[in-house]
Amino acid sequence: MTEEEKKLLNTFETKLRHLIYLHDKLKRENADLKLLLESEKQKSEKVKAEYTELEACYTNLKTATTISLNGSDVKETKLRLSKLVREVDKCIALLNE
Repeated sequence: MTEEEKKLLNTFETKLRHLIYLHDKLKRENADLKLLLESEKQKSEKVKAEYTELEACYTNLKTATTISLNGSDVKETKLRLSKLVREVDKCIALLNE
């Protein structure tokens, strides 16, 4: 093996080691990003659940406010109660299936 070939081989080995190092570095970074993504997904699900809960509380508060009116808006109250009765009927129908 000539001196030129040894130099080329040495250069090739160096570049190959560098590529392997970069590959390992990218694999670690990818794993870190996957963990971060999973964490953010969990946070997002938590926020969605909290939003749903708050929305239900708001609906309940709105219903309670509508029901507690002093007869000033009886039509809206009746419509709201009718809607609630329909929702309950749908739930019962789903349970009976």
